Amino acid sequence: MAFWLSCPGSGELRPEDVPDPGPGEVLVRTLHSGVSRGTETLVFQGRVPENQWASMRAPFQSGDFPAPVKYGYLNVGVVEAGDPELVGRTVFCLYPHQTRYVVPRAAVTVVPADVPAHRAVLTGTVETAVNAVWDANPQVGDRITVVGAGMVGASVAAILAAFPAADVELVDVDPARAGLAAALGIRFATGEDATGDRDLVIHASANPAGLARSLELLRTEGTVVELSWYGDRPVPLLLGENFHSRRLTIRSSQVGGILPSRGRTYAERLRLALELLRDDRFEALVTGRSPFAEMPEVLPRLADGSLTALCHVIDYPGN
Repeated sequence: MAFWLSCPGSGELRPEDVPDPGPGEVLVRTLHSGVSRGTETLVFQGRVPENQWASMRAPFQSGDFPAPVKYGYLNVGVVEAGDPELVGRTVFCLYPHQTRYVVPRAAVTVVPADVPAHRAVLTGTVETAVNAVWDANPQVGDRITVVGAGMVGASVAAILAAFPAADVELVDVDPARAGLAAALGIRFATGEDATGDRDLVIHASANPAGLARSLELLRTEGTVVELSWYGDRPVPLLLGENFHSRRLTIRSSQVGGILPSRGRTYAERLRLALELLRDDRFEALVTGRSPFAEMPEVLPRLADGSLTALCHVIDYPGN
């Protein structure tokens, strides 16, 4: 069975034919998958701009935008057949929400034994955060603010919390996110109380007001790294105040590209994300769980905000 977006705003479970694995393939039984509240809820609402349909395809997506489409990329399962070296191993794969599937052996990455399987669904999001930190290039002792305490922003903050001598502050409009910041071991502030004169601000709120506030928090010559993806939403931004006089910079970061200067492959970046998930601080990002059978009811609630969560984990039958 697999979860399909049947039309914008509505999904259903559909049976899937799963073949036996061929040479170089593995059969995976899903243990958990994760819902990416940013990109995936935009897809669920049918808000992927047509000119981004090709670039927004997930690695194992079926169907096409806006719908019907089988979409997702946070999947953790156990290998049941195929490569003998992998049978019985827990693996991460960029696969949609489906009970069993067959993929090339190279498409799965073994989850370290000390990373809980449910936490490993964060791998794709932590990989995005790793890329953001590479793009941001923080320096020892930097004053850094992360604006937006969602799934991606919290992952960035969790990585930076361990950065040498950094002063890290997490900013969000929701005061309840203070508990998340405390769990990560960093300061929290609402937008109006945020500390200014920052060397670096990483913006991940997906709200134009958050981007505007990020610019206000910078010191002269400071940089905002923009992680938000807005879909088809226009982003008004006033650049006639301090933007030029203080020589501020806005830099985009997107998980689809790695800086050539890093000298890393995508596979190496993914393995690094899994290594980072050994840190128990990331457990604070798992804030909700539902059985696979309830996905058609859960996704609309995540999309409209009536079900609040950072990472919402989907548990599969038999686990």
